[in-house]
Amino acid sequence: MKGISIITTAIFLVSMLILPSCNSNAPGQDEMKKPVSTAQDSAAINASLGEQDDDEGNDAKQGKAYSGGAGSAVALNMENMQEAYKGETTASAKYAEYSKKAEQEGYHQVAMLFKAASVSEKTHANNHRAVLEEAGQVVPQITPTFTVLSTLENLKDALAGETYEITTMYPQFLTNADAVGNQFSLISLNYAYKTEQKHKPLYEKAIAALGNNTEKTLPSVYYVCPTCGNTYETTAPKRCGISMTGAEKFIRISTLNS
Repeated sequence: MKGISIITTAIFLVSMLILPSCNSNAPGQDEMKKPVSTAQDSAAINASLGEQDDDEGNDAKQGKAYSGGAGSAVALNMENMQEAYKGETTASAKYAEYSKKAEQEGYHQVAMLFKAASVSEKTHANNHRAVLEEAGQVVPQITPTFTVLSTLENLKDALAGETYEITTMYPQFLTNADAVGNQFSLISLNYAYKTEQKHKPLYEKAIAALGNNTEKTLPSVYYVCPTCGNTYETTAPKRCGISMTGAEKFIRISTLNS
């Protein structure tokens, strides 16, 4: 019994030594459960909040810029229409004088072409003017300035003008009008754009004819659509291929006095 008592006492003493060692881990476990906020974490959070503020600020700036951009786009569309009106008014007057020059030089067929083109460009000018007036714009009085040279040089000048309008001016003007959704501008600009695509090959054919001394074979009668200025040689279709205007309304160009 004495041996058992000694053993029991020894076990008790050993357990007293072991338990404090085991319990020493408890505070560490409790600390792991607590959220830790380090200086690095705080900096990251602040940076994130700062980025959100910047994004909101950028959105506000972009919104302001967009509003200003929209206003500028509308103004640009009107500037384009003013420029187009001036260009077509000048072209109409210029081609009328080119027509007279061609007739003086004995190129009657070319004179008829220029006469038809003059009527067509006048139609474009009137359309552009109507768009400007509808928008409440002041349309200035245009005094066309140009130089009349030889018929061949005049044809080349006309060809260069049509090429510029087809490849550069009207495509850009149409893009700008579409950006602001101005339907009147789009219609008027598209009428001119499509018609100039018809005029370009007519001038090319006339230049080639003068070079080959075959100008007499060129058409001497033209039809011009009063709605869009579309131009046809010799005969007119039942309806205009651009505006669908009926042929009975077409302007027949068969004399220089008409």
